[in-house]
Formats: sequence, C-alpha cells, structure tokens
Amino acid sequence: MAVIMLPERRSTVASSSSYQNPSDLPCEVPLAESVNQILEPREYLDSKPFSLGFVETETCDKPRFGGHQTLKERERSYSAINQTIHCGFVKGTNGLHQRAGFDLTEKDRAYMKNCVVSVSSCIFGSSDFLRRPATKKQTLSKLASEGHVPDKQGFVGLWKTVVVSNLPYTDMRKTGKVPKFLSHRLFPSSRYSIWIDSKMRLTTDPLLIIDFFLWRTKSEFAISNHYDRHCVWDEVVQNKRLNKYNHTAIDEQFMFYRSDGLKKFDPSDPNSPLPNVPEGSFIVRAHTPMSNLFSCLWFNEVDRFTSRDQLSFAYTYLKLQRLNPDRPLRLNMFKTNVEEIAKLGFHIRIVSVEH
Repeated sequence: MAVIMLPERRSTVASSSSYQNPSDLPCEVPLAESVNQILEPREYLDSKPFSLGFVETETCDKPRFGGHQTLKERERSYSAINQTIHCGFVKGTNGLHQRAGFDLTEKDRAYMKNCVVSVSSCIFGSSDFLRRPATKKQTLSKLASEGHVPDKQGFVGLWKTVVVSNLPYTDMRKTGKVPKFLSHRLFPSSRYSIWIDSKMRLTTDPLLIIDFFLWRTKSEFAISNHYDRHCVWDEVVQNKRLNKYNHTAIDEQFMFYRSDGLKKFDPSDPNSPLPNVPEGSFIVRAHTPMSNLFSCLWFNEVDRFTSRDQLSFAYTYLKLQRLNPDRPLRLNMFKTNVEEIAKLGFHIRIVSVEH
C-alpha cells in the first residue's frame, strides 16, 4: 500500500467537467484570491482545551492495531476531558515490543513529523485507485505503468510517497481509514490536515481551503453531506441492497446505535439532528483536542464494527455532542456532489486560483 502526502501548498475544489442538469452543479466555493489576503485567526475557536493522550501499548498475546478497548473504556472516551484513549497504533508487550501494523520507516516518520499542514490521500493495489489493497510491489508497479515513478527522495511530482508495511487489517477498507481518520497521529506536529480521495487532483493552496472551510465558519472539522442520502436508516438499506458488507454485521451495528440513542433524521423537523450521512471524500480538519477526539472515536467505531464509516458518523458525532454540551465539536457539514460526479464517470476539473 502507498500513502501519498502533499508537501507543498496546493489543494483542491472539485467540480465536473460537464453537466446536463444545472441543478446537479456543486455549491460554488468562493476561495480567497491569494494566501496573501488571509491570516490565521487568533484563537478563532472559543474552546475549552483538554489533554488527549493515546494508548501506546497493551499487555496481550495477540496485539491488534486498534487495541482491545472495553465497553467501559469506550463509553468514557466520549467525554471531552483530560484522558488517554485508544486511537490506533497500539503495540503489544510480550517480552519485546510488537507493532500491530501500519509500519513506516524511520525516515518517513521523521519527514511526516515536520509537516505543519498536511494533505494526504492513499492508493491501494493495481486494479483500482483506492480500494483494492495489494502489496507494495503491485501499488508501485501500477504507479510506474502510469508514468509516475518516484524519484530518489520518494516524490512523484509534488507528492511524497510513503510505503506502509504490515497492514493492520485483512479488511483493507478498514486499513484505508487509518490515513483518512488519524492524520493527527501520522502527522503529530501538523496543525491542520486535508484528506482527499485519490480521484481528486490538487491545484490550489491548502491554506485557501482551510480558510474557507474552517476559519471563516469558525469550524474545526469540515466534511460534505452525502449527495443523495441524509439518514443513516437509508444508508443501512443501501449498504445491504448493494451487499457492501455482511448484513448481520450491519444489523448488529445499527441495533447497537439505536439502543444507544441514535435518532432518525427528519428534514421536516427543525429540531432534528443535522443530515447525518457524510460523503467523505474531502475532509478538512484543525488538529484541536476536540477534533482529534472525534477522529479517534470515529476510527474506533470502524475498528469495532464495520468498515462502512458512513454508518458510524452520525452516531459518533451526536453522542459526542450529547455528552459534552458545554464543549461541542464545531462541525461544518457542507453540500457537495463530488461522489455523484465520480459515479457518473466525469473527469474531475479543478477550480484553481492563479497566484
């Protein structure tokens, strides 16, 4: 597997190259004309900081990447308080320290530790751009066949390629959630991160993206609404209809969430929770304690249940909000139809800003 990071200041706003129906157009994104016209706000979030640590080791015979979190530990982890929680990268202790997976070279770790703003994506295998996991050789061979040969420093153009060994899950959709959700763990010095699916191309400065989606809205986590579905109930039906995952596992997860207070989205009810199915191909985050906590919690739900992260998003967000009324996660859930564009087979055109 190859995880790809962007080291320079470029990012994306995606739209389709052509549309038959004007109503299909995604929302316009009026970025600033230049990074010279934006400035990071001082304390733009009226936050109540807390200390968040991560479980690094567990004493067990069979270490696993997500650790062995108990239900009691899981419940406590939803509180925005000083605490140490499970958040991937857990090593076992059995005489010697044992890694549970997602291993990086020390050279790559050192490079990633220096990133202040990170933009990341991932590519699996040789038959698909993202979701077909395979070996390092297959992934790099696929890149080479497309004319993308990493140089001596591991760069393909502006991208820095990082090869991951000892993948933590046999379900590679779960493995893909590691770079998607845990950017604050992979880039421990980074203050902001942007996640994009591999189908998207970067051309504009990531600071313009951060400014628009986070700073202007005083948000710490930005993700798009699903282009078609807005209720987890509908997402469950669709996942089973398309056989996206084992039906029994989906039912068990959904029943657990409903028993713990998950409510159905009702667009006609002004008091109904937000549209609770994300599209997920584009995520912008400030690495605040609350944003990092939410990312860990969401990852832990995927680790415990199914890899279909759209099933666990609403439950994780709403439970976190419910248990921390005096310290809510500042979420910006915006409208987009990037996934619909990809399904229709359109090439992605980039709305870029000239400097």
